[in-house]
Amino acid sequence: MSFWEYLSSNYLEVIGYTVEHALLVLQGLVLAVLIGVPLAVLTYRTALGRAAAINSTSLIMTIPSYALFGLLIPLLGLGTAPAIVALTLYGLLPVVRNAIVGLREVDPAVAESARGVGMDRRGLLLSIELPLAWPVVLAGVRVSAQLLLGIAAISAAVNGPGLGNLILSGLSSAGTPFAVYLAVEGILGIVLLAIVFDAAIALLTRLTTPRGIRA
Repeated sequence: MSFWEYLSSNYLEVIGYTVEHALLVLQGLVLAVLIGVPLAVLTYRTALGRAAAINSTSLIMTIPSYALFGLLIPLLGLGTAPAIVALTLYGLLPVVRNAIVGLREVDPAVAESARGVGMDRRGLLLSIELPLAWPVVLAGVRVSAQLLLGIAAISAAVNGPGLGNLILSGLSSAGTPFAVYLAVEGILGIVLLAIVFDAAIALLTRLTTPRGIRA
């Protein structure tokens, strides 16, 4: 039996795992943005704050994913919960770093002009700084999404959802006739999701970036 024949026999299972994988990554990504952008806003104005935010989120990236999932099991058990928490933590660095960079790159002359017409700090952030930094923020979200799509596969080791279950099944049944097919199905699903996520975030960037600052 060829790979394509095998895929045609279990494509519904593959589609189900693909949807689970996409939803898992989306949840982790949204939480990373909801935590990361406010963290950047709170810290980007001072060197100490920037260093603390970037170094702390960088430190998370040094923890092996298997180890982090294992550490979360006693707290959250098996399944979706530890997977979402782990993905949220791993997704923070690109979001925080790019948000800080974007906010720092706002032209000081523009900010000074806004203050000159009486705009307060909150108005300056919401009306000037964040809109100008938005393309850079979304570039970080784009990187984070690609990163999480791969890491999400490891959640299968803690009974998490997604395409990692196909890969894990293939690896655990190495030597059987269809072991490689299972792993390839999982890998191809992740690759296709990476393309979809990348295109979706690129479209979101274009639709939400003010026309005057589009590249």
